[in-house]
Amino acid sequence: MSDVKIHELRSDIDELQELLKQAKRKRVQDILSLEIRKLETEWIALKDKIRETPMEVAPSSSAGLKKRSQIKLSGYGWDQSDKYVKIFVTLKDVHTLPKEQVYCKLSEKSMELYINDLDNKDYRLVINNLLYPIIEADSHWKQKTDMVAIFLAKADTSIKWSHMTEIEKKFEDKRANRFKTEPEDIDKKDPQASIMSLMKNMYETGDDDMKRMISKAWYEGQHKKKSDTLDL
Repeated sequence: MSDVKIHELRSDIDELQELLKQAKRKRVQDILSLEIRKLETEWIALKDKIRETPMEVAPSSSAGLKKRSQIKLSGYGWDQSDKYVKIFVTLKDVHTLPKEQVYCKLSEKSMELYINDLDNKDYRLVINNLLYPIIEADSHWKQKTDMVAIFLAKADTSIKWSHMTEIEKKFEDKRANRFKTEPEDIDKKDPQASIMSLMKNMYETGDDDMKRMISKAWYEGQHKKKSDTLDL
């Protein structure tokens, strides 16, 4: 309403100013000038009032939207063929989403899967440091019933992947080598020394149960030695 009144006042002022230009008699000019000043004062006061009045902010249309939950996925299955490493992510009703809401971002050694607005939730699966390089342009993904299948094109089709990532392979190799004794070490050391070395390694790398078991075995072994000595 105030905006309309300001507009009307401005129109009145402009019209009176046009009349003032056309007026020839001094008395008429004075009357018009007085009326113009009065309307300009009213126009300025109304503008200042509107400027000082806090504006009501209309509620944003997005304010009423519920924020979606962000879920980081960690579980997946995988398989491989000569050409592809295949990753399978199971999510109920994922096949009902439009294709633009299910997509991957790929690099030579990483894969990120995004599933947006599935039952008001956003899902993300990130796999970094792939075991071997892939070819992004030849890779693709498909939505299946309650599942997304990602096909990562191998850069070297002659290699069979033993693990999905470098970290998984290093961890598995470390576990495999933890209790491994080199053949040359067996030749150089007597059996008793090899057993002691193995027990020490197991104690240092084992969990609390393993440490308790080794401590008990060590104690019983030492106790038996003392008993055998006393019997002699």
